[in-house]
Amino acid sequence: MAATPEQPASAAPRRKAGRHRGEGQWAVGHLTPLNGNEQTKKDDDGLNVRTRIETIYAHRGFDSIDGADLRGRMRWWGLYTQRKPGIDGGKTAILEPEELDDKYFMMRVRIDGGRLTTEQLRVIGEISQEFARGTADITDRQNVQYHWIRIEDVPEIWNRLEAVGLSTTEACGDTPRTILGSPVAGIAEDEIVDGSWAIEEIHRRFIGNKAFSNLPRKFKTAISGSPLLDVAHEINDIAFVGVEHPEHGPGFDLWVGGGLSTNPKLGVRLGAWVPLDEVPDAWEGVISIFRDYGYRRLRTRARLKFLVADWGAEKFRQVLEDEYLKRKLVDGPAPEQPVQQWRDHVGVHRQQDGRFYVGFAPRVGRVDGATLTKIAEVADAHGSGRLRTTVEQKMIVLDVEESQVESLVAGLESLDLRVNPSPFRRGTMACTGIEFCKLAIVETKARGALLIDELERRIPEFDEPITINLNGCPNACARIQVADIGLKGQLVLDDDGNQVEGFQVHLGGALGLEAGFGRKVRGLKVTSAELPDYVERVLKRFQAEREDGERFATWAARASAEALS
Repeated sequence: MAATPEQPASAAPRRKAGRHRGEGQWAVGHLTPLNGNEQTKKDDDGLNVRTRIETIYAHRGFDSIDGADLRGRMRWWGLYTQRKPGIDGGKTAILEPEELDDKYFMMRVRIDGGRLTTEQLRVIGEISQEFARGTADITDRQNVQYHWIRIEDVPEIWNRLEAVGLSTTEACGDTPRTILGSPVAGIAEDEIVDGSWAIEEIHRRFIGNKAFSNLPRKFKTAISGSPLLDVAHEINDIAFVGVEHPEHGPGFDLWVGGGLSTNPKLGVRLGAWVPLDEVPDAWEGVISIFRDYGYRRLRTRARLKFLVADWGAEKFRQVLEDEYLKRKLVDGPAPEQPVQQWRDHVGVHRQQDGRFYVGFAPRVGRVDGATLTKIAEVADAHGSGRLRTTVEQKMIVLDVEESQVESLVAGLESLDLRVNPSPFRRGTMACTGIEFCKLAIVETKARGALLIDELERRIPEFDEPITINLNGCPNACARIQVADIGLKGQLVLDDDGNQVEGFQVHLGGALGLEAGFGRKVRGLKVTSAELPDYVERVLKRFQAEREDGERFATWAARASAEALS
């Protein structure tokens, strides 16, 4: 039986006194809240705030919202206050939360496995147009994110989403967040194993379940049986990666402890093979360890990656087997390296059944409600009514007959959604940025779109896979450390000594192919205005210096500081 705060699991072997004594681990008896966030969660479960939203706040308005609900528990239902317009990045770390809060919300629609129907997408688009001033961004966790949401409209939005099988439940907060899944699960010709059932079963059993609604911090999951390793498994708290066991057949390799932000760590293999029907139980065991043994004293150390780093894979697996699963896991092989660098499924691809799926690229994930409803119409006219979102801010239309492919591509291209995009449009991602995010320091979405346009104009012949990720702050929502060119927003000095928006540059990060974090060249920072010039310069040097078949990340690791500046 999984541990709860009232019934802790038996403690792991005691360690010598050290810095991890008193870290707020429930399983060793540290049940007293040690910071304001823990007190808020102890006072009332975040899931309970929905009733107050529906019965009080939606009727009395923004000013009636309790502060602990506003900046804490409402996240359990996918709601964050957005940034008040006109506050520059220099004030992000100075102002109090209430000074940064606008009276509108970001709302995140949970799309587990990126699985959508055209009916659902149409409703998402209609809600955007009616309640969110047309906003609707596709995130790198397969969600759709609104802005400008009024508290008065939230119950009606929930009603419309839930009528078509969608929700915002635990899309944010210290909870099990949206489960990433291969967007071509069950249809790709080269699939090792289809993880769709496991995603659905985890969602059915555990999402909205109060046994797991008070975690030390957020908990991110990825499940994919694609040989392309298409869900960024290395940077999730838990990941199940498709492998073929030499004796037992297809199943999943279990990884734990990945995450980025200001202290990035790649996930580690437990060396365990998990068959499809045991994935939900293994998931429950790992998240229970996090709940019971995770560090709650300091928010900065409350992610699973810190516990895994301290314990190591061997001890983590032992605790999982002995205390939670009550059985041994089967040893298994590591996943093979993917044969290609692009993992976003953009383009036209044959399915198992002989039909085709068609992946397309918006600009940095930015779309709008009207475009989403048009995508639904185009997909309805050419496919079976099934779509997918990806972890690269892209979308896919499934089940397209060969005779319909050309017409579908034309329909998407007419909406400025590229099926055959340039490497720059295909490989550039951006987080929300200062436009709406209270943590951001610089603008990202418009800057990323402008960078795409400039690079397409300046280097039209460039045809190598390249990832360029822009983040508005150090928290790495756009995965800057694992991009070929990662750009971390900060204030920098221009040539005249003025403080302006700019970026610290990370070079040569990667996932899948020799996963690792990008290199920071000492003092290498660029202003936002200089960004196109800088990226053009470094890419041209790469073209001039690369060896035959060499990837950007490999070149960046060996290049001189001068070549990267």
